[in-house]
Amino acid sequence: MSTDNAAMLARLMSQAEGEGADLVTLRALIEEATELGAERALGAVGLTDQRAGRDMHELRELLQAWRDAKKSAFQASLAWAMRIVLALVLVGMAVKLGLTELIR
Repeated sequence: MSTDNAAMLARLMSQAEGEGADLVTLRALIEEATELGAERALGAVGLTDQRAGRDMHELRELLQAWRDAKKSAFQASLAWAMRIVLALVLVGMAVKLGLTELIR
């Protein structure tokens, strides 16, 4: 949490209390409070340093690579399943048509 933001929030709170809190003061108070909350949330997950943007980009790339790998694996297994089914259909047709006699 930035001390500048905390000090600004404290000043806004005392101003709001002293003035009866007009709309502009309340909006400024809300803006500062949300900024403090966002900084606190990012700090809780370790994303407050200079590398945070790059880390998030790398995580997104890793997640996309995982999704691509899952999709590729599913497509490959589906293709093999179709090949097996077609091979079984061909074997069944060969047996039904009596083509097994030609092999012997």
